[in-house]
Amino acid sequence: MKYIFGLILIGVGFFLIWKTDWMMKNFGRVEWAERKIGSGGTWTFYKIMGIGLIFLAFLIMTGSVFWILDLFFGR
Repeated sequence: MKYIFGLILIGVGFFLIWKTDWMMKNFGRVEWAERKIGSGGTWTFYKIMGIGLIFLAFLIMTGSVFWILDLFFGR
């Protein structure tokens, strides 16, 4: 199950990176990103979010995400 979920997240992350222009046209600009990152902030935000999703997917698929969550929120 974790591999299927990981592949779905990789697909969504790849879509965010590949079709950033489509995301901008359909969902608009992210005001927070425009203020904090500057001009082109939304574009960069979508790209970073896509890369983050792909990274999270690989952590889930390898089982490392639970070790990291336990490190931060564990006893």
